[in-house]
Amino acid sequence: MPAIPLSIPREQITGLVLSGGQGSRMGGVDKGLQLLAGRPLAGWAAERLAAQTGRVLVNANRHLQAYAALGHTVITDLAPAASAAADAPAEPYPGPLAGFAAGLDACRTPWLLTVACDTPFFPADLAAELARAAVRDQALIAMACTRGPDGRLAQPTFCLLHASLAASVRSFVDSGGRKVRQWAAQHPMVMVEFNDTAAFYNANTLQELEILARQCPVKSAEG
Repeated sequence: MPAIPLSIPREQITGLVLSGGQGSRMGGVDKGLQLLAGRPLAGWAAERLAAQTGRVLVNANRHLQAYAALGHTVITDLAPAASAAADAPAEPYPGPLAGFAAGLDACRTPWLLTVACDTPFFPADLAAELARAAVRDQALIAMACTRGPDGRLAQPTFCLLHASLAASVRSFVDSGGRKVRQWAAQHPMVMVEFNDTAAFYNANTLQELEILARQCPVKSAEG
């Protein structure tokens, strides 16, 4: 296992906004570019992430110029490895793990922190709490979770990942793997519980985006 530092300064963490999805539950629109209080969802997420990390990347696969206008480097999903292309699964979209793979490939710091573009008000201490747990438990992955009626509910797109995992996630995706938790279970991992369940409210549909606009503290986030 790679040596893990006693602390993780923010400049050692690259942030990644996951905006590469298909937006199928929003009718195929580009979810990260949908507006909340006049700003793209991905812009809200990137701003919140930039306050907690060093460099911020945005993973997107269409409307790249619009994402670039947010002021951060845009990266696309990696092409399948040549050895895996012939055996590609029938499902065309590999999900957030493809973003993990692209982010780790572009990451130039020891750690990568991923967040979903449709969850603009994730905890302001996300990086700090995940980093603290990763160091304490000597983990290569720290994954956020919340407490639900039936126990812990994982938030698998909110992960702190060690850069040494790049080859592992790429291989998993190329072999047809799609489940974040299935991949993560192969490595030293810690689940980190956050009490503010509402902070992980995400807009998967246009109706949920309307609810987010009404209920989330947009004004306080702006100021």
